[in-house]
Amino acid sequence: MPVATLLPFTATPNRKSASPTSFRLTEKFILLLVFSAFITLCFGAIFFLPDSSKLLSGVFFHSPPVETNTRTGPDITDSGSAGNDERLLAKIRKDHEKALLEAKDTLQKHPDEIKQDIMKDKVKVSKDSISQDGKDENNLPAFQYHRPPGATGHEPSDPETRDRRAKIKEMMKHAWDSYRSYAWGSNELRPVSKQGHSSNLFGSIKGATIVDALDTLYIMEMFDEFNAATDWVEKNLDFNVNAEVSVFEVNIRFVGGLLSAYYLSGKEVFRRKAVELGEKLLPAFKTPTGIPWALLNLKSGIGRNWPWASGGSSILAEYGTLHLEFMHLNKLSGNPEFAQKVMNIRKVLNHLDKPQGLYPNYLNPNSGQWGQHHVSVGGLGDSFYEYLLKAWLMSDKTDEEGKKMYYDALQAIETNLIRKSSSGLTYIAEWKGGLLEHKMGHLTCFAGGMIALGADGAPSEKTGHQMELAAEIARTCHESYSRTALKLGPEAFRFDGGVEAIATRQNEKYFILRPEVIETYMYMWRFTHDPKYREWGWEAVQALEQHCKVEGGYSGIRDVYASTPNHDDVQQSFYLAETLKYLYLLFSDDDHLPFDHWVFNTEAHPLPVIQKDQTDRPNEVE
Repeated sequence: MPVATLLPFTATPNRKSASPTSFRLTEKFILLLVFSAFITLCFGAIFFLPDSSKLLSGVFFHSPPVETNTRTGPDITDSGSAGNDERLLAKIRKDHEKALLEAKDTLQKHPDEIKQDIMKDKVKVSKDSISQDGKDENNLPAFQYHRPPGATGHEPSDPETRDRRAKIKEMMKHAWDSYRSYAWGSNELRPVSKQGHSSNLFGSIKGATIVDALDTLYIMEMFDEFNAATDWVEKNLDFNVNAEVSVFEVNIRFVGGLLSAYYLSGKEVFRRKAVELGEKLLPAFKTPTGIPWALLNLKSGIGRNWPWASGGSSILAEYGTLHLEFMHLNKLSGNPEFAQKVMNIRKVLNHLDKPQGLYPNYLNPNSGQWGQHHVSVGGLGDSFYEYLLKAWLMSDKTDEEGKKMYYDALQAIETNLIRKSSSGLTYIAEWKGGLLEHKMGHLTCFAGGMIALGADGAPSEKTGHQMELAAEIARTCHESYSRTALKLGPEAFRFDGGVEAIATRQNEKYFILRPEVIETYMYMWRFTHDPKYREWGWEAVQALEQHCKVEGGYSGIRDVYASTPNHDDVQQSFYLAETLKYLYLLFSDDDHLPFDHWVFNTEAHPLPVIQKDQTDRPNEVE
């Protein structure tokens, strides 16, 4: 148990206290009487207990105990024994008087002063718990926590924006309260049937929604809910399970969520849990190349890949989406293995030839060779590119290797995958062995925000072009929403056979509360302040409220082209982690989680930039 949980006061803002503001005179008198009786009892005990002076001095005053003759041998009575007894009694009388004075002083203090004294003792205990080698009781190195700027924001000045932001917080409360009422401790909620739901992605680890929602609760200042979630993590989040998990999903949701909660709140339980889970994921890298397995049994450490993945290959978006979290685990744990594992992935990739400069989605972890030449900026590939850019940004722009890999890959994507429809809609197609499939997934819509985020770091002659490209992708993704009956986007949409930005296959018409389109709106708003992005976001809010909201939470929809929604009965954890967070930030001021201090992982968990001139700790303010 971390030291922070041993005392009744926490650093959580706006934490209400039920303590009285002062003591009445009668209460002071009664407390003084009780304390005096206790001291008198201890004084009397010296006639019955051996070495009682040691007990009194050691327990109450932390002073050296009264020295007594402890030598063995026959009793010897000498002329000094009577004097020693007198000195002993005088010492105890003095200590008794001192204790009474301390009790009186304490009773005269205001409760706020007592709280400050407790906090000072808390800091002292925390320092004392650090061993001589600089590690605490959990074998973690000492880490001076400071909260980076912008963890919480302030009310927007514009009344309409303020009301819309409040509405999104209300949506978060409905989603969270429903989960807490019907599925507390389960991974996710079934909002229609009002029961828990668990995916095999997490094995038998529980509480995905709790961990995924921690930072959203914090930045929305829902501190009562945040504290309840923290308590559940402390008491119930258990990684000692004999089960197979998705390394990728557990990393982005659980490790990312715990790291973000730590950096926002400073609560040590989150650091401890994040490092514990990270260490359990390390056996996934035990392959001939160091490219990790997709699936890992947390108890046995045995890994394997998805059976459907191109001859047992690892997937680009999975092994390529560990860098941000593992670099922070490296810093918080003091274990360089975390950084070594993810840097080795780059080493392997840099030694491979890339077809047309592109990264195929499949890589065999045994041979180190590409599988099928299938390239996508959507599913199976998406967040690999995102993490190249964000690794550079999170390093305070010192990771030149990550920067070069990102901009080279973006150039190859623009050359080979980005196309424009007959009506002028820009989209990102998929590449299969040299042939294009003119399909764009909802997942691919994150790319508008990514390209906007990286535009400033591009060569100056390309910055404007990349911002235009980002805006065009945002428009295309908005069209995929506006061309449905429910004004919510399909899982994938096509540009062939005379259709544009419309799903033509039944298995592509569903909407599972995904965040990528909202994510791009948020980035585009931050960089341009064009009001259309807030309007597009508000359109999505209204559609979510009208078609996805049910009594027991929010549900995905099976067909966004049907006039009446058919709910899939799942409230995804990423709806709380990403969709609602990005909506909230879309209607917040730019200094709320500012981009020069924070980088979002692919599950929208904010992680601080690690400043190059403060290598011992992340970007921070006092």
